[in-house]
Amino acid sequence: DLTLGKSLMRVGSMFVDNLKLQPPYTEARYGSVRKVFVVLKDDNAIFEGFQRWMVRNCPVDEVREIHGADHMALLSTPAELAHCLADIAGKYAACIDDGVAPVARCRY
Repeated sequence: DLTLGKSLMRVGSMFVDNLKLQPPYTEARYGSVRKVFVVLKDDNAIFEGFQRWMVRNCPVDEVREIHGADHMALLSTPAELAHCLADIAGKYAACIDDGVAPVARCRY
C-alpha cells in the first residue's frame, strides 16, 4: 500500500552507511561470493539451452531448477521461487566466514 511504501523509503543512496562498515574489495576476496543459477524450465524469453550455455560460460557453485516457471518466476511460480531462494540462503549463509560479523542461520 502507498502509505507503507512511503514510510519505508530512505533518503539518499541505498545502504551507503552500511557499506562503509564493510571491508574493501580485494584481490584475495575476488570470486569469494558463492553463485547459484536458477534455471527456469518454461522460460520462453531465455530458453533453457541458452540458460545452460550461460552456466557453462560463467561457472557457478550450484544449478537449481524451477519447473513451470516462465521468465518472471516471481509471478508464475512465487511459492516455488520463495522456497528455492530461502533454501539457497539457508545453505550458503551458514558458510559465510569473512571475519566481519557473525551470520545467524536462516529460519524460514
